[in-house]
Amino acid sequence: MTDWRSFWDGEHAIYVNARHKDVHYRAIADGILAHLAATGAGRDAVVLDYACGEALEAGRVAAAAGRLVLCDGAPSVVARLKDHFDGLGKVVSVLPEDLDEVLADHAADLIVVSSLIQYLTRAEFGALLDRFRAKLKPSGRLVIADVISPDTGIVADVGSLLRNGLANGFLMAAVAGLAATAVSPYRKIRSELGLSTYSESDMLELFGEHGFAAARHPVNLGLTPHRMTFVARPN
Repeated sequence: MTDWRSFWDGEHAIYVNARHKDVHYRAIADGILAHLAATGAGRDAVVLDYACGEALEAGRVAAAAGRLVLCDGAPSVVARLKDHFDGLGKVVSVLPEDLDEVLADHAADLIVVSSLIQYLTRAEFGALLDRFRAKLKPSGRLVIADVISPDTGIVADVGSLLRNGLANGFLMAAVAGLAATAVSPYRKIRSELGLSTYSESDMLELFGEHGFAAARHPVNLGLTPHRMTFVARPN
């Protein structure tokens, strides 16, 4: 395994058990719904959840929008999304290379991207910002979440997992999962490829370079409050 896309397309143990996965995706959906409400676009809104993973609560998000596009880079994940959600009528699931077929330029009211950019180079992230700017309506909202700061170490991630495990009934599984991670493919590929990190000023500079006005949001989307979320709009 030589790249992150292959890792996410295969079997992995990022979630310590089914309860952890459920809690994670519920928190993501809660955050998407909050940002959707902030757009003011109402129930006709077009939403793109980019790098969505299994998006277990996509039905809840779709119920509050006019159309929901689920996009993920792992073919096996997209196949499961199609089986689970595309029958809802308002949901379509695609790979990134097929996004243009289902989402026209200047069509999206809200684009949400959570826990992705750490796996991209700065150039890849910049190209993705250009693509999102093309897809957003002039009044649209881009949310980039779970951004890792250079001064955030693995200890913060461990603490967050344990606190969430304690609060949500999977503490023992979290402890066991941490032990398993020490010898997992995730640890190996992370040590080989690393993760991209950005300071708040780095992020704001990148947004500006790619035609966005942006600000850091006070609350990170998801289960890792020590990471950052940014909200941007096209200039």
